[in-house]
Amino acid sequence: MKPFSAFTMTLMSLLLLEVCMFVGGAVAQQSTKTLTEQLVGTWTLVEVFYTTQNGTRVDSLGTGPRGRLRLDGDGTFTCQIMRSGLPKFKSNNREEGTAEENKAVVQGTISYFGAYSVNEAERILAVHIEACSYPNFDGVDQKRPFTLKGDRLTFTNKNSSVAGSIVQQTWKRIK
Repeated sequence: MKPFSAFTMTLMSLLLLEVCMFVGGAVAQQSTKTLTEQLVGTWTLVEVFYTTQNGTRVDSLGTGPRGRLRLDGDGTFTCQIMRSGLPKFKSNNREEGTAEENKAVVQGTISYFGAYSVNEAERILAVHIEACSYPNFDGVDQKRPFTLKGDRLTFTNKNSSVAGSIVQQTWKRIK
């Protein structure tokens, strides 16, 4: 086996150094972003559940719920969450759903939008809900403690639409 020449070794070392500098620069650039900047983007729902007052976990939207959360750079947001497998309306007209179909949709979805801000020191996502499919939340302000680890965002809502429960949502960034 032929040993590498000094030129080849130098060239390989320089290439490795360049790769390390590129990766290190990307990591340094990410860490210089504020939490607010890191939250901006589109997220897909991983899980949502609530905990009852006695500590029982309830997957209120069943297994595999679907959802999108979009946090825009201008401080606005939109969020849609729904149960997988909602029933199709037999009438093929959303204004003519049966009582059972309407109940399944209302209990299986929540959608809202408004403005948000981030308290970076306390790691709080503060939302002002402008309008919501659960109208009791129209105009409501909520503070949601959050964690951000890589491409995972988890926050807790102590004032959920299921009275007396604490909802936890986990989201994954869409690249």
